[in-house]
Amino acid sequence: MSEPGTGSDLASVSTRAEKVDGGWKVNGTKLWSTGAHGPGCDYMITLLRTSPLDTSARHKGLSQFIIELNTPGVDVRGIADIGGQVHFNETNFEDVFVPDSHVLGEVGGGWNMVVGELALERSGPERFLSTFIVLQEAMRLLVNNPTEQTKEVLGQVVAKIKTLRRMSLGIAGLLQEGSSPEMEAALVKDMSTNFERELLEKLRRILPQNVLFSSEGLLPTLLREGVLRVPSSTLRGGTNEVLKGMIARQLGIR
Repeated sequence: MSEPGTGSDLASVSTRAEKVDGGWKVNGTKLWSTGAHGPGCDYMITLLRTSPLDTSARHKGLSQFIIELNTPGVDVRGIADIGGQVHFNETNFEDVFVPDSHVLGEVGGGWNMVVGELALERSGPERFLSTFIVLQEAMRLLVNNPTEQTKEVLGQVVAKIKTLRRMSLGIAGLLQEGSSPEMEAALVKDMSTNFERELLEKLRRILPQNVLFSSEGLLPTLLREGVLRVPSSTLRGGTNEVLKGMIARQLGIR
């Protein structure tokens, strides 16, 4: 979905698919394509502009395509994150031919599809469970002789996880019913990504110093990786700041 200069505002997508005999010719660049460089990744679902941009209705004229990554003209380049790992990619398309059979849904119906996909992405369990393994390892260390502070912190954390899980399942249920819970999904995403940051901060307050400053062991490693990785979660699927603005508009307070 995302492009250079087009992140949370997907209606400004500029990568184009032009109709040609038997299919479409694609030109442009997509950014943050997760796992596109890895083995076993052969296809990409891509949101493209198939009609000229109408500034009064920017959501129109968008379509989704399934593109084979081994097609001539497709170039996938890895992007290293702050931890030195490559999860994301820049994917360039230069005169890439995509057959008509690879149009996903109807031509021009891409926006309605992508709204549902984003709602599921923003509210999915990975939003609040990517640091769960850190909590799991910390609890193994702390439960044998917990202090009152430890009990309080762990109780708050577990209660928050259960609440976010119920909210996530609620969004999935609305999507299954055919609803479009854009605002609700944005709210879950904002709360979940903030929770993951708070979780690491709380664990660092109650874990022993020898664990926090150790260079060995699974838990110290997970903590370090979490501190580096978690900030980026506020960007994926739409930045939290933009989503808060969307929530405010739908509530009529902006």
